Amino acid sequence: MGCSFSGLNALYDSVNNGGDAWINENRFRIVRQLGEGGFAYVYLVKELINDSAASGLANKLKDSSHVSEDGTYAMKKVLIQNNEQLELVREEIRVSSLFSHPNLLPLLDHAIISVKPTQETSWNHEAYLLFPVHMDGTLLDNAKVMKTKKEFYSTADVLQIFHQLCAGLKHMHSFDPPYAHNDVKPGNVLITHRKGQPPLAILMDFGSARPARKRITNRSEALQLQEWASEHCSAPFRAPELWDCPSQADIDERTDIWSLGCTLYAIMYGVSPFEYALGESGGSLQLAIVNCQIKWPAGPKPPYPEAFHQFVSWMLQPQAAMRPRIDDIIIHVDKLIAKFSQ
Repeated sequence: MGCSFSGLNALYDSVNNGGDAWINENRFRIVRQLGEGGFAYVYLVKELINDSAASGLANKLKDSSHVSEDGTYAMKKVLIQNNEQLELVREEIRVSSLFSHPNLLPLLDHAIISVKPTQETSWNHEAYLLFPVHMDGTLLDNAKVMKTKKEFYSTADVLQIFHQLCAGLKHMHSFDPPYAHNDVKPGNVLITHRKGQPPLAILMDFGSARPARKRITNRSEALQLQEWASEHCSAPFRAPELWDCPSQADIDERTDIWSLGCTLYAIMYGVSPFEYALGESGGSLQLAIVNCQIKWPAGPKPPYPEAFHQFVSWMLQPQAAMRPRIDDIIIHVDKLIAKFSQ
């Protein structure tokens, strides 16, 4: 299957319908596909353990809490067509490996292999990334189901889900230099329902994460940043300064705070506060975001506290310098939990 990178060796055998995948010395049976996007596919896999005592993922992981009780995991397979894509995947692996927090999805193992392109295939490398599996889906998946049932999260659950996101993001923002996630949105928040407890929320997908602080000194750099953001930051959750960047600007981790405010709104109402602009005749998502035109829909009965709306508006300041930082937000959400989670 070609040479390996960094001594890694992953092989893909198309057998037994779903097939088997090797990630380094561990073998996994592909159970079924969970999702896909672009050149990436996510599979539910089950570890196949042989009789060797030294084998098995459990012996490799530093944190035993990441070991699956039933041997199932999520495996992301990326088809890599050129060196630029290869560097992006390597960067995602590098950045993912930096973080260790219960509200950030851990990368458990990874491998990149070279393959020979054929008449049917155009890629020359394949990457395999292994993660814990969360079968209850994302906030986005849950929002779609809840919308059809006209259900809403309780006030207490809204705050607990949001608090967990803030905790994960604080871990990233506390690095020196700080890292921005750059794509905080409901589709990147895994939810696990727990009996008698608030849902567990885990932020995932660090493919867009980068050191957060960037000084923009001219028009060319501003346009480069806008172009990068258009490819890496989902439009309805993208901060105003990433839509229309000044020629002189200091960009920092508060781009994430904007996305966090949009995500809090989405935990409550199922969509970004600016998604309405996509459905309006002549509506402009960019204008709605840059001008911070928020519409508050009818929610549950009784409605969410007005303090929640004020909290969202505090994070959605068009001027990044006016936005709170993650520590301020955690202090505030703790106060809201004390007040409304009685």
